[in-house]
Amino acid sequence: MRHSFLIYREVCDFIMIVKNPKFEISAVGPKQYPKNGLPEIVLVGKSNVGKSSFINTMINRKKLARTSSEPGKTRQINFYNIDDSFYFVDLPGYGYSKMSKKEQVQVGHFIEEYLSTRNEICLIIFLIDIRHDPTENDRLMYNYIISSGFPCLILANKADKIAVTKVDGVVKDLQKQLNPIGDIPTLPFSAERKIYKDAVWNFIDSYILDE
Repeated sequence: MRHSFLIYREVCDFIMIVKNPKFEISAVGPKQYPKNGLPEIVLVGKSNVGKSSFINTMINRKKLARTSSEPGKTRQINFYNIDDSFYFVDLPGYGYSKMSKKEQVQVGHFIEEYLSTRNEICLIIFLIDIRHDPTENDRLMYNYIISSGFPCLILANKADKIAVTKVDGVVKDLQKQLNPIGDIPTLPFSAERKIYKDAVWNFIDSYILDE
């Protein structure tokens, strides 16, 4: 098996220990994408939804993926190599109103070009803010992901911002709004409440590990 991280399986659960994650490259076009053929888990969401914090939480690092309180900071496609086994790919956030029209068009081009040409994509994780109804931009991006045919997980992020007892109900409501037929899994997540992390690893397990 090519994977260097440690895996303990028990029925359907496991613990993943990431040993040597690294930032590899920021790309603005296909010529800069990695050429090693590793599977790619793609993170999509509006600006400041918490994609960088998601990466840091999942791999137990504080600062591998740079976080910022300023929306719209990520303007390129960032590839994070996880133990030479797969990538977390952080796409630029959308919907930042203070970004110039030229920048918005450029970011949209980066996202569309990557999603429409990249064969290594094995799963898209679509992050939304658990505190708010999906925006029009969220719905547009969701529809684009569905039309692309890629496997998808909807992640209701920032679950620490609401009461624990309300999380399950809010997640179900968000799924009904975006995916009323219920064929795409929707899970909560929080960089603060790390209790949700194992459920996400369980879901992406089959997309990155050999049988």
